[in-house]
Amino acid sequence: MSLKGFQFSVVEAAVKKPGRKDLALIWSDTPAVAAAVFTTNAVKAAPVLLSMERIAGGRAQALVVNSGNANACTGSQGMADAREVTRLVAEGLGIDEHLVQVCSTGVIGVPLPMGRMRGALPGLLAGRGNATLDDLASAIMTTDTFPKTSIREGQIGGCSYTVVGTAKGAGMIMPNMATMLAYVLTDAAVDPEWLNGLFRAAVDRSFNAITIDGDTSTNDTCLLMANGAAGNQQIGPDSPDAGAFAAVLDDVLLDLAKQIVKDGEGATKFVEICITGAADDADAKRVALAVANSSLVKTAFYGQDANWGRIFCAVGYSGAQVDPNRLSLWFDDVCMAKHGVFAGGDAETQGTAVLKQKELRVTVDLGLGGGQATVYTSDLSHEYVSINADYRT
Repeated sequence: MSLKGFQFSVVEAAVKKPGRKDLALIWSDTPAVAAAVFTTNAVKAAPVLLSMERIAGGRAQALVVNSGNANACTGSQGMADAREVTRLVAEGLGIDEHLVQVCSTGVIGVPLPMGRMRGALPGLLAGRGNATLDDLASAIMTTDTFPKTSIREGQIGGCSYTVVGTAKGAGMIMPNMATMLAYVLTDAAVDPEWLNGLFRAAVDRSFNAITIDGDTSTNDTCLLMANGAAGNQQIGPDSPDAGAFAAVLDDVLLDLAKQIVKDGEGATKFVEICITGAADDADAKRVALAVANSSLVKTAFYGQDANWGRIFCAVGYSGAQVDPNRLSLWFDDVCMAKHGVFAGGDAETQGTAVLKQKELRVTVDLGLGGGQATVYTSDLSHEYVSINADYRT
């Protein structure tokens, strides 16, 4: 990996239980332009509240993150613990603590094991540069079954730059920052104001376009840092390379978002829900989310049951403008219903064959206008219940 000016470190702090690396650090050699998007849940974890306060400055140089404990619903002690962690990191690195972002993920309502974390922090700080992006991705996992990373490279005026990302998430995933953490790093020099808007738009097209179970976590955070170590002339909205950089950033975020859906707790299928012909894009998004979050639809996907009526039902209660006589639906390229009624013929057999695939696309045309939206989701299996019934044990 050719990312310049960033270093990683991971150690074991036994935050939840011993036996794995669960405390991680991202360090930029210089203060980086930073932007972040956080959970819209009214119940926000202490690290989210602290990071929201600090990101207003638009700069960050370090991020410390633990898995196994969300430090959510832990009252004033939780906030004091989050501040202490960032203070200890800042002191060890010799930087202002306002340049330290903090994240936690894991069980809600349990105080951080501060004794073990204090003991692990010196090793974490001393180990800068000894860990890889894959190590970082593994350290932040909870119920994930595989580490999630993405790397892309580009060129700006003869200078090479890199954008990398890592994410964790398999359950409690729902748009409005769907427990999900994601970190995107680039050594490109980018105009701060333009980057902030670009990043938020990219999040809307990626992390805010996925859903596994309809739950929005207390800890969801997506953080971007750009430190300019590539040495390029700063990219802004009027730069000739602006579009190419935006495409690279989009690609990294969407890749990570899709990996989260494919790792959905107990998931056996990756499903792309495409809505076209809506009155506007907002209506299309309402329909897409209604279909993607329907337990009946998701269990039909799992059971490989071509029950298109469940999808039309979700469209109808979505709150969007709908004319049932204009609705049409496809599983991949198989038309299941046209203008509100079953397509007949071999549609049932062919549609069932599509549902046996691990990846498929569902397209619904509302036949009303030019609005469109795409949401990515998974099926709902017996294993999802088993994982979440036993989560704290």
